[in-house]
Amino acid sequence: MRLIVLTQVVDADHPALAQTVDILDALARRCDQVVVLCDHVGRNELPTNVRIRTFGAASRAGRGIAFERLLANETLNHARGRPAAVLVHMIPTFLILAAPIAKPLRIPLGLWYTHWHADRSLRVASRLADVLLSVDLRSFPLQSPKVRGIGHAIDMRRFPPPAGPKAHGGPLRLLALGRMTAWKGYTTMLEALRLAVPLGLDATLEIRGPALTASEEAHRAELRQVIAGSEVLRERVVLEQPVPRDAIPDLLSRADVLVSATQPERSETLDKVVYEAGAAGVPVLSSNVALDDFLGALPVRLRFARRDPTDLSRALLEIDAAGPDVRSEVGDELRRRVEAGHSVESWADAVLRELGLVADAGPAAS
Repeated sequence: MRLIVLTQVVDADHPALAQTVDILDALARRCDQVVVLCDHVGRNELPTNVRIRTFGAASRAGRGIAFERLLANETLNHARGRPAAVLVHMIPTFLILAAPIAKPLRIPLGLWYTHWHADRSLRVASRLADVLLSVDLRSFPLQSPKVRGIGHAIDMRRFPPPAGPKAHGGPLRLLALGRMTAWKGYTTMLEALRLAVPLGLDATLEIRGPALTASEEAHRAELRQVIAGSEVLRERVVLEQPVPRDAIPDLLSRADVLVSATQPERSETLDKVVYEAGAAGVPVLSSNVALDDFLGALPVRLRFARRDPTDLSRALLEIDAAGPDVRSEVGDELRRRVEAGHSVESWADAVLRELGLVADAGPAAS
């Protein structure tokens, strides 16, 4: 079975797209060959049955032409045989470009997409795709009977289980990871910490994430101003550059709680870092309503109201008061939930099942 994957970047060091390496590795362990067409390739340690071809060019038109030529060669070359399916990773335009080649040959077209943004290209791609894959029905920004919620793709091997309760005797160590964009809710976190400290919370907050655009650089500067303007925050908050992907497990192992205050404009965005924290056995405080099941039925409250720093401050006080033993119990349960429904293994199985390449063994994870 030969699978074609269309993606933007294959690079374990990319600040936002490094996980692509994990999913390609999992797919390769289930297929005879995985052919990857991408714009850029960097560091990776993929199996020998993964073949990567790049369509990078100096102009957008040049990239489009190179893309079509590569895809036509991989699809129509009789010596290689017809691919079983084409999977598009996060870029709807790639599916639109692939459709004129794949559709006449009845090659299944799948799109993996998990983001709140829904532009014209996504709407067109959604009509052309045979199946639309996302973490959850709510993490795909359009309504369609083609959407399947199959969970996230967390490589559990990268996140060893914690040895036990983190009874370090110091302040509660809060961590926030993600791009420096306003909808990540960092200002809500800062205000919540400023409110909670006078009420008895002893905590520090470490914020790390890339700024990949000019607007994100500007938002990072705004956050630095907020921190500098508050005596409480100056003493307790650090705002740093992102760490390499390979350092994230260690960063999570030193945290007591991950805080996620995402506030997208439309659909829910199920941040990968939430599930990575769960895999590492770290409790997660989140404002995302789509995480109600994942973070529910636990001995301490992990959900807070969106854009509500007062409610987040209360949640911070509650999880601090719960103590290390309860936080450890919560972390252990979150790890079990990630392994059951959000591992890269369950993700890859679901992708092949939804593309019709393997027999249906039951409902997809959610």
